[in-house]
Amino acid sequence: MNLALLSEQDLTGPGSARLTGRRRDHLTTVLKATEGDTLTVGLLNGRIGTGTLLSLTSTAAELSFTLDREPPAALPLSVVLAMPRPKMLRRVLQTLAGLGVKDIWLINAYKVEKSFWQTPWLGDLPLTENLTLGLEQARDTVMPRVHIRKRFKPFVEDELPTLLRARPGLVAHPGTASPCPVHIDHPATLCIGPEGGFIPYEVDMLVSAGCQAVHLGPRILRVETAVPVLVSRLYDGASVR
Repeated sequence: MNLALLSEQDLTGPGSARLTGRRRDHLTTVLKATEGDTLTVGLLNGRIGTGTLLSLTSTAAELSFTLDREPPAALPLSVVLAMPRPKMLRRVLQTLAGLGVKDIWLINAYKVEKSFWQTPWLGDLPLTENLTLGLEQARDTVMPRVHIRKRFKPFVEDELPTLLRARPGLVAHPGTASPCPVHIDHPATLCIGPEGGFIPYEVDMLVSAGCQAVHLGPRILRVETAVPVLVSRLYDGASVR
């Protein structure tokens, strides 16, 4: 936890807050914090600043804080991701949040097992918890939005073209002719398939909707590896809001 992310419910007054549960435990067990220590704090969807630990009990940490700077710039990137295995989903969500992706679409595909959609990790609270972990790691405060679409064809035909008008699309698929571009300076939509990739029919539909098929070379990467590789290849950190 490189940043204590505060919500409105944590505030106890102007410039004061109370941390409980996981965040309080992290202060004591990982950061070894004691009264008087300072830490980086941020208000959910707001600014970042510095907090001072005023008191620490077995159940809560009381702190004062000031917020004096903006969070890191978000990436101008929408990620369309075929639903991964539930255990992998948690890691991928944390990675995307940490990289600054604010627009995430979880979609179906032929090679996505139906059982994946039954996972409790798709609930509002688990989604928020995993995205929060990514924000805390990266010292960010702006919560990403996650859109869930369980039908591939209606999404590609009805919603993706609108998304692509604002953010031109790329679909990562091994064996295509064009390498993934590097350090682009414009918004984009990145489509990533499931383990085993999109089937040709799905790639054709994505291309027909306006995406360009690109590759990362001859190696086949796991989704959890491909996600940070692709995002960091597209944007070098000099992102714009």
